[in-house]
Amino acid sequence: MSAARGFPAFSAQRRSTRGRSWWAQAWVQAMEDTSLDAGQLRKGRLYANSGQVGTITVSPGRIAATVYAPEDTYESVVHVDELTDDDWRRFREQLAARAGHIAALLDGEMPHKLVEAASDAGVTLLPGIGDLDPSCPCDAWELPCQHAAALCYQVAWLLDADPFVLLLLRGRTRESLLDELQSASSQSSSAESSESSSARPEAAGVSVAEVLDHTPGELPEPPGLPAKVSLDDLAVAGIEPPDGVGPQVLQLLVLDAARRARSILNALLHGTAEPQPLDEWQDTVRLATDFPELVPALTESSGRDVAPGIQAWRYGGASGLDVLEHTWIPDPAELNRARTELLAADDDLTISASANQLTLGADVQLRLDRNGRWHPYRLVDGSWVPAGPPSKDPLVVEW
Repeated sequence: MSAARGFPAFSAQRRSTRGRSWWAQAWVQAMEDTSLDAGQLRKGRLYANSGQVGTITVSPGRIAATVYAPEDTYESVVHVDELTDDDWRRFREQLAARAGHIAALLDGEMPHKLVEAASDAGVTLLPGIGDLDPSCPCDAWELPCQHAAALCYQVAWLLDADPFVLLLLRGRTRESLLDELQSASSQSSSAESSESSSARPEAAGVSVAEVLDHTPGELPEPPGLPAKVSLDDLAVAGIEPPDGVGPQVLQLLVLDAARRARSILNALLHGTAEPQPLDEWQDTVRLATDFPELVPALTESSGRDVAPGIQAWRYGGASGLDVLEHTWIPDPAELNRARTELLAADDDLTISASANQLTLGADVQLRLDRNGRWHPYRLVDGSWVPAGPPSKDPLVVEW
């Protein structure tokens, strides 16, 4: 699995370059405290907000992007030290100490207590002064130059949306870190079981007291999480598909069932939320999103066009599908708070509200889901279509 992640270029927008989350602000502070030229930072903010930074590639120890300046294009790079294997071991121990830390990361939060605990264990997650090493082929003598600064400012927006971006920079993908946590948990359980067995003295028989003290019905240690499966791992060739279901469709459905079962087992083993129960239409759209090969069959069986739902599901899952197809009445204070923040960022905006929707101008709309996230929409050929992933902050929605 490649450790690099690519993020689409941000369009021009009026948005704080300091980030909204405390960890993104710490990232920006580390970059700005290193700079000796405020003019380069000011130009970097302008570049970031004017959409002059291209696709951002994040990989362990490195972020890179092409920055488009009026006079030329520049390949700007910022290096960050990766954590050592021993650092990651100690960080995993801090994560495992409180299940809430893992849940917070998966929910897009970076707990203060996690960062503090990691620091106490000698693991520095957030960069400080001098920890960011920018480079750029431009003629600027001071680093970060305006191009590298623009890149760093936009990385703060990525960190707002997903703190795992920071962990990737430090050397671990989301998937590898979670797999390592699971592996460490399984090894720990096996070691404890082995130690308990070896410490038990040999006896010629069992005493009455031991029998009376024994608690019946003790459960065995939970199993480890099985590896992810692919189509090649499934042995379904000998299964006769039901009428109307072709062999290829059957294989995909079996693969989907295996993935869902693994997700449920993973939730049970780690005490996290199980996959959300879905109704028939939601599951139809989910299957069509995950397996494009099934779109014709699902369209025919449901009698509905699944294309709009697929786009909504890709961005926001079941909540995205819900705001595409339904309106609801939220707390008016929630809408007023969002309206106030949007007008504070741009007092020229014209905003109208209806149910859970805020329409900005003529062709842009924000829709609030029942989990407090705002989904961006654009008016295309007379229809409102999903335009990006949701965000809890209406000001940092990605269009």
